[in-house]
Amino acid sequence: IVGGSKVSSKITVLNALLDKCDKIIIGGGMVFTFLKAKGLNVGTSLVEDDFVDTAKEVLAKAEKLGKTILLPSDIIIADNFAADANTQVVSADAIPDGWMGLDNGPASTAEQKEFLSDCKTVIMNGPMGVFEMKAFEAGTFGIVDILADLTKENGAITIIGGGDSVAATELSGRAGDMSHISTGGGASLELLEGKVLPGVDALNDKE
Repeated sequence: IVGGSKVSSKITVLNALLDKCDKIIIGGGMVFTFLKAKGLNVGTSLVEDDFVDTAKEVLAKAEKLGKTILLPSDIIIADNFAADANTQVVSADAIPDGWMGLDNGPASTAEQKEFLSDCKTVIMNGPMGVFEMKAFEAGTFGIVDILADLTKENGAITIIGGGDSVAATELSGRAGDMSHISTGGGASLELLEGKVLPGVDALNDKE
């Protein structure tokens, strides 16, 4: 599960994850770069235009490998980046001009639950929305609940990586139900990507 705002910092790991993972969920601000890559209108949502083509390549690679990348089917949009903004839930292909997506909607959370139901190991890096604002916290807390229940009820291994993800998990009250929580978000992504971590490398060198 890859969330957060920037595709640029996570694009190389997405390519690596496609080789290693059976399923990928994309959430957070990076969703809109992918929706734009699919030719959809994203209003004033956060988009990294320089990475739209890269997002297209990731989607094409997934299709070639027969892997599923789950993007939100519905989005909570706002007319302003503020806690008291006007909001509405729309289909991911119906974001109007002048509005920005700040969380995934309830249908997406239900789809994520179904999508992950048979998973034995799940890694989450990055929130699904601007969970710091009450109006846009449901997507992130929803996926945190899904993962906590997978561990509690199914014995799945759930790993939460990165400061924002850890903060959201702590805020939700479900931190104790996860298998492992690490503040190292970037580092955990690099490890998944197959890079050597200097701290671990130093331990390996010890006689």
